[in-house]
Amino acid sequence: MAAAVALLVALLLSCWGRLLGRKKTSCLSSQTNGDRCSHHSECFSDCCLMDLNLGGAFCAAKARKNMACLPQTKGATNIICPCKMGLTCSSKDMMCPRRCHLI
Repeated sequence: MAAAVALLVALLLSCWGRLLGRKKTSCLSSQTNGDRCSHHSECFSDCCLMDLNLGGAFCAAKARKNMACLPQTKGATNIICPCKMGLTCSSKDMMCPRRCHLI
């Protein structure tokens, strides 16, 4: 029990400046959309999108309804972001790319 309280206090203290609005980032994720990333877990959106034109990877928003998508992979970066919560990434035809649809 004491360990759980100590962990909660440490989390709150580390996030205190962000909670007061001093930084624009989330407490639990340090990267916002457009920031450079090396792994999807670093991004607030949970999507680190590879950009070959700019030579790197950047945090990006998850795909919305009817947008192209790919399921979340075990890899560090994505070629196409997965769907937002409540949507599923599927293809209605084998010849068409995957898109986000309501579950």
